[in-house]
Amino acid sequence: MWHLHLNNCIFILMKIPGLLALMIGALPVVANPDDRPFPHVEITNGLVTATLYLPDPNEGYYRGTRFDWSGVIPVLEYAGHQYHGEWFATHDPLGHDGIVGPVEEFEPLGFEQAQAGDQFVKIGVGNLVRPDERAYLFHRRYTLADPGEWHVETGEQQVSFTHVLKNSDYPYVYSKIVSLPTGEARMVLTHTLKNTGDEVIETRVYNHNFFVIDNEHTGPGYRVKIPGDTLSPQGAKGLGDVVGLEGNEIVFLRELQQGEQAYFPDLADGRLVDYALEVQNTKSGASVKISGDKPIAKMVFWSSPTTVCPEPYIDVRVEPGQTFGWTITYEYHH
Repeated sequence: MWHLHLNNCIFILMKIPGLLALMIGALPVVANPDDRPFPHVEITNGLVTATLYLPDPNEGYYRGTRFDWSGVIPVLEYAGHQYHGEWFATHDPLGHDGIVGPVEEFEPLGFEQAQAGDQFVKIGVGNLVRPDERAYLFHRRYTLADPGEWHVETGEQQVSFTHVLKNSDYPYVYSKIVSLPTGEARMVLTHTLKNTGDEVIETRVYNHNFFVIDNEHTGPGYRVKIPGDTLSPQGAKGLGDVVGLEGNEIVFLRELQQGEQAYFPDLADGRLVDYALEVQNTKSGASVKISGDKPIAKMVFWSSPTTVCPEPYIDVRVEPGQTFGWTITYEYHH
């Protein structure tokens, strides 16, 4: 059974052999910012306004098997500046990357131990099926065997998402609260992961971010500050052509063209560094500082011609019966 609770509205999806039946109570009729029928809500503190898509296995904006389904933000505005948006020409709700905003992905649990036909876990998605003996591929579409239960509560300034997965080798209760603190140009992502099973949950999670600040094309209009005194160029793509390193900053040497990318697999070179980053649009003057209460374990960076993505990873380890928490804060400037 799949549940979505939204304020006083309750959405329940029941898995029945051969079909998926939907029972709806007081279903709101909403459209997304592009007038497409994806369930969403809007929150604001009077300074920052954000639109959030809601998880829904039938009608949701994102129904892929890569990213956590919560906290998908197509629109975030502050002082006339826009920080997120669609970065692709065509949207596929089932595609691995048909998603927007500061979204998160967990590394899979139990994939290596699973045989073909067995299930493994992606936190924030559910139980997936390993189809064959091939290695895990983040861009591969896996069969979703059990989406778990989603509970969503909304207020004027925050949305609380809870994902419960019970019938699994790695059962859990995962919570994410997206909030806009009163009187502050900030957004806070507050997470908890409770291990309700018998096995240790050990994984990594990162935020892909997907910045599209004021629709700026990826190029010299962006600068990205990365923590650490020395940034590692090891394994980089586009270095010296489209992107360069200046101290602890990533700078763009020219605009990226279709099919080009900039990529660094780990700017921290395996070292733990403070969770403190900044992305600047030097043309419009908009910027965002990102901080977290856990150290960065791996610092990936990727960009295409239409989005800029610092991707900080943190380590997650949760003993049976225990809860692990972490917080990420976005501070907006202009």
